[in-house]
Amino acid sequence: MEKTTFEQMLQAGVHFGHLKRKWNPHMAPYIFTEKKGIHIIDLHKTGVKLDEAAAAMKQIAKSGKKILFVATKKQAKEIVADRVKVVGMPYVTERWSGGMLTNFATIRKAVRKMSQIDKMEQDGTLNTMSKRERLQVSRQRAKLEKNLGSISDLTRIPSAIFIVDVVKENIALAEARKLGIPVFAMVDTNSDPRPVDFPIPANDDASLSIALVLDVLVQSVAEGLQERKADKDQADAQAAAKKAKAEAAKAEAAEEKAEVAEEKPAAPAVEAPAAEAPAAEAKAEDKSDEKKA
Repeated sequence: MEKTTFEQMLQAGVHFGHLKRKWNPHMAPYIFTEKKGIHIIDLHKTGVKLDEAAAAMKQIAKSGKKILFVATKKQAKEIVADRVKVVGMPYVTERWSGGMLTNFATIRKAVRKMSQIDKMEQDGTLNTMSKRERLQVSRQRAKLEKNLGSISDLTRIPSAIFIVDVVKENIALAEARKLGIPVFAMVDTNSDPRPVDFPIPANDDASLSIALVLDVLVQSVAEGLQERKADKDQADAQAAAKKAKAEAAKAEAAEEKAEVAEEKPAAPAVEAPAAEAPAAEAKAEDKSDEKKA
């Protein structure tokens, strides 16, 4: 993974913070200076934190776990959807539904409802309904798709969550903290970085800044998935080679056994013992010998 350069972050406007009067004192370690009433973020620290977050995300993706990306602000919606969709991770770009994490079972029911409507449409059940009922079901399906379509493949609570603007997504942050889910987030100078496990000090209002951070993180996730696939292919190849070796050894043993059976000489036939002379004949011979004598 290529590291983001200082110049790239500078050109994307990552260093621009909020007005000085809107700052959060807990962001002081990440602020470089103040210029014309606006705080300037220390890009050296941004680079370090971005690399840490990317490395952690890569390991999560490599382990086969899901990362939920959350960005409902206007300038971040399309950026997150376009980039995250490529790596197959779930994302939320519409309104954050309260309880999406803490009440995950109910959210899954809504997703299953969406699947049931799709099934009804395929098997022709919708055609048996009245026009008004079909319209209601279609509207319900569209609403579910808008709010939950991007997390329809999320069958369990995600292993991590990435947030753009923790001030706006404070409910998502609170739910993640309550469940102990690791939080990655872009934190601006008006944000509190303390609840975030992997804070990335950066401008969370500029599209270029959001795109730059997302590109780095999505690339690390893609690399993690590729390494996972490579490890799986290697393990499958080793298992296949081991199985082939065992079968070859078994076949060789069977062949050797057959050869030994062919080389072994046949056992000699056992002759039946000669029949003993009848007792009568023996007596007759004894009598004839006595007469001669």
